[in-house]
Amino acid sequence: MKTLIKVDLDATPESHDCLHNRWHPDIPMVAMVKPGDEFRVECIDWTGGQIKNDDNAKDIDEVDLTKVHYLSGPIGVEGAEPGDLLVVDILDVGVLEESNWGFTGLFAKTNGGGFLTDHYPDARKACWDFHGIYTSSRHIPNVEFAGVMHPGLIGCLPSRELLDDWNKREKELFDTEPDRVPPLCNLPSSPTAHMGRMKGDERDKAAAEGARTVPPREHGGNCDIKNLTKGSKVYFPVYVKDGGLSMGDIHFSQGDGEITFCGAIEMAGYLDIRVSLIKKGVEKYAIRNPLFLPSPLTPEYKRHIIFEGISVDETGKQHYLDPFVSYKMACLNAIEYMKKFGYTGEQAYAILGTAPVEGHISGIVDVPNACATLWLPSEIFDFDILPGADGPSKLVKPGYDLAKVL
Repeated sequence: MKTLIKVDLDATPESHDCLHNRWHPDIPMVAMVKPGDEFRVECIDWTGGQIKNDDNAKDIDEVDLTKVHYLSGPIGVEGAEPGDLLVVDILDVGVLEESNWGFTGLFAKTNGGGFLTDHYPDARKACWDFHGIYTSSRHIPNVEFAGVMHPGLIGCLPSRELLDDWNKREKELFDTEPDRVPPLCNLPSSPTAHMGRMKGDERDKAAAEGARTVPPREHGGNCDIKNLTKGSKVYFPVYVKDGGLSMGDIHFSQGDGEITFCGAIEMAGYLDIRVSLIKKGVEKYAIRNPLFLPSPLTPEYKRHIIFEGISVDETGKQHYLDPFVSYKMACLNAIEYMKKFGYTGEQAYAILGTAPVEGHISGIVDVPNACATLWLPSEIFDFDILPGADGPSKLVKPGYDLAKVL
């Protein structure tokens, strides 16, 4: 497999002209390929090496989120034109030999936050060791599972029109509550923008308007779909000439929703991909957002504990068919359950963010309560976590916990 983009984990992200951390239509292609080509793309971790393999969460607390995500690309595909569909086959996803570990962060409410940040507002960290397809953490005992490796972030460059639309609508949202912590959205931030091979005034102009990589959008982006693993196929709308495919934020494993914000097991890694084109595919198939076909190779966990949540929040307030509240409550119910076996709340929270947990909207029509469910695979534990007549035993060894800020 030809390596199209190679990274140096000992060098700074900014020294790589094959990386960028903003979306902008004018970012130059770093390589060109033809339909049918197969190639490897190496990626650094999403923070650019800011997080270390140690027992101190100070780096999570202080991480500079204006720099993320660092993406490999953009890659041009000969013949790609706006309105086409760029078809990407993910042939393989893997770990770089020189970096056989990953990390999970509970981000501080004052710096990123997360799905349950009001319950877990402080920075915490878990580091994970990789054992082939399996992973375990010294910070979370009695758990081992097979990872579903995938790119958290992959997509094509936006057109000028699409970029302007993103910036307009997100600024309007931001202005409704500009002092909110964490913010409602992340607006362009020029000082830490890395624009690939752009330099000088051209770079500065693009950096001032380049869209942050934080959310998913119409082009794909940071969708964090755990099933987008080797064997998957994705159909991306093309917005600029040559397409401009970029990727990064490689995950060893993740639960649906990536609920801790940095909730997956983050790592440096590689993608082996094949590209092709469907000419004028956007119009032919009425595509607004990417489509994907899942892989036949994902781990088959067969026994799950399924936790329900409804649109009644932890204060008892009733919401109307709100799946966000419902899934939040399903997660909190699962955390309280795992605490009965000796896990701390932070450990349980991290398990839901990293293990191959499934999230479902199970009912969305029965007023006033939407029903969301969280499927926790019981086989990932080395003890029986199912309910029994004798009640739960605190089997988790005391003294273990996620790393704190020292």
